[in-house]
Amino acid sequence: MGSPFDLADAAAYAVWRERKLDTAPRRIEDIVVALDDPRQLTRAERAALLDRCATANMAIYTSNTAGNADKDIPRRLGTQLGLIHLDSHWLTDDDAISPISVRGAEERGERKEFIPYTDKPIRWHTDGYYNLSERTVRGMVLHCVESAASGGENQLLDHEIAYILLRDENPDFIRALSQDDAMTIPPRMDDTGVARAAQPGPVFSIDAQGFLHMRYTARSISIEWRADPATQAAVAALAKLLATPTPWTLHGRLEPGMGLACNNVLHDRSGFTETPQKRRLLYRARYHERVTPLPA
Repeated sequence: MGSPFDLADAAAYAVWRERKLDTAPRRIEDIVVALDDPRQLTRAERAALLDRCATANMAIYTSNTAGNADKDIPRRLGTQLGLIHLDSHWLTDDDAISPISVRGAEERGERKEFIPYTDKPIRWHTDGYYNLSERTVRGMVLHCVESAASGGENQLLDHEIAYILLRDENPDFIRALSQDDAMTIPPRMDDTGVARAAQPGPVFSIDAQGFLHMRYTARSISIEWRADPATQAAVAALAKLLATPTPWTLHGRLEPGMGLACNNVLHDRSGFTETPQKRRLLYRARYHERVTPLPA
């Protein structure tokens, strides 16, 4: 059997597509796994998380760690899911785990210009879309320490479902978004010059193990799309797809002790409101691996 992501292999695609749509969850409850302590998974808990990620590329967990601000929670959970190599960058803490909070932006002035560290909504994206290809973010754990007083909900969409919907509409959309320069992140400048070079790359790519990866942001600022008509049509089709909830678009909000473990699926975030008693804090750990069963 060939690759379902080969546009020339209609048979392989048809088999994979049927299985994917038959098993894809349509309610967020279908991907929720109840954990005791994410730092020490039982065999059944770990198997349940791996099963959800194998089916839907994501799992939501609840746990008995509400109120616990231990950053080892996402780190040790990730390790048990085969997530080893954290993606460290200039906005992470020294341990490569980012505390996502408005308070952090207030305390560290260099973060306040970046939307994740504000109370503003965030449009559809996958994480690390500005990374070099050798630092591709394939897996992620997002752990909630405290939720906002109101707002801060997420929409989630498996990127494989987005691929199917686009390919079914027009395979040329996939062809255009798979070009090596389909989407370019312009260089980031600082006081000394170029802090990060321009980052061109595809939206859809296939990794060495044959899995589909998606690199995307709906931002219109600091994004350069390939100017040819085919790419422009594909970008418009993807934006339209994401603007209209699909049967597979999942909705929810992470509450204290809850989290998301995923293969860097598409997600967004609504704006939120805080009070002195309810200051939103999430820990974000990005990895260069997918969620993967560890060797026996």
